[in-house]
Amino acid sequence: MTVAATIRIQEPDFDVAQEIAALSKGRTDVGAVVSFSGICRGSEQGEPIAALTLEHYPGMAEAEISRHADEALARWPLQGLTIIHRFGRIAPGENIVLVVTASAHRQAAFEAAEFLMDYLKTNAPFWKREESARGTSWIEARDHDDAAAARWTKS
Repeated sequence: MTVAATIRIQEPDFDVAQEIAALSKGRTDVGAVVSFSGICRGSEQGEPIAALTLEHYPGMAEAEISRHADEALARWPLQGLTIIHRFGRIAPGENIVLVVTASAHRQAAFEAAEFLMDYLKTNAPFWKREESARGTSWIEARDHDDAAAARWTKS
């Protein structure tokens, strides 16, 4: 069977269960499906958040994510993967991102999902603006996210 790879950057929300089912339905070569869904929190460091606004460069974001998806497919024996990232205004409790990986065995599926999520968190061309009672502010990258992504760098 061929490797099914889906990458979407979209404004509307998505159904996590539906996306997992779409990747694995009818696949007898898949023994493990790992998913990560990132959801907008209602607070940051104890401060209530009204919403996040995510911006991206259309075309560039898809190309960069595709490049990292190709790397995951080259590094792990995957039968499929799905990456969905939203943009626009996202309220607390709404989905932001979904990474689903499918493999014959769990270790490959877990590692590939973690690799892809670490990349999306640190290097994907998205910018986040947070809305709170104090106004709006851009969210900077965090050191612990950079450290998580650095472990995947080939020496």
